[in-house]
Amino acid sequence: MSEARLRGPMRLGILLSGRGSNFLAIAESIKSGRLKGVEIAAVISNVADAPGLKAAQELGLQNAALVSKGRKREEHDRAMIECLKSQRVDLVCLAGYMRLLTPAFVAAFPNRILNIHPSLLPAFPGLDAQEQAIAYGVKVAGCTVHFVDNELDHGVIVLQRAVPVLEGDDGHTLADRILKEEHLAYSEAIGMVASGEYEIKGRRFAKREAGSSRPV
Repeated sequence: MSEARLRGPMRLGILLSGRGSNFLAIAESIKSGRLKGVEIAAVISNVADAPGLKAAQELGLQNAALVSKGRKREEHDRAMIECLKSQRVDLVCLAGYMRLLTPAFVAAFPNRILNIHPSLLPAFPGLDAQEQAIAYGVKVAGCTVHFVDNELDHGVIVLQRAVPVLEGDDGHTLADRILKEEHLAYSEAIGMVASGEYEIKGRRFAKREAGSSRPV
């Protein structure tokens, strides 16, 4: 992390495909002052009519529709990398971005891509995590904010929040309660990363020890 970046807010690039409820929660956290030291530099959607993109426009945020349909994944990701770098993005946040990133994209932002997943990883990666939790009969579910690597829902875990599975829950009711925790967890995790006071030790995200260097 450069000293020049440390003097200013961490610039977020938000990627979304749908309504962007986690994006809106992040934006509200910044506006209210709960999330300090960051700003939203750009909101990008791979779906032209995504409600989250319209919300970004209404908030006056820099935004772009880079439609993925009909484009090769590598070509599309190159366009996203160029867009994000043109806006000097420090941290990429996936907020309901329903598309796997290429290794080239991950390499362009090493340990600088966050995702939130509606399960307590490593349990129930992939789609329909809430339904998976109901099917297995677990008593505790939740959400995980993690760095993105080249495997699905696999990167280093930054933060988790637990949600009890109630008698009579189905995938929808559980998803609604998990989403409320997601809105809190994502901003908290971004704040932890923006502070720079951490280091990655193997598979673990840990508070930075006194005297050790900041992450780069």
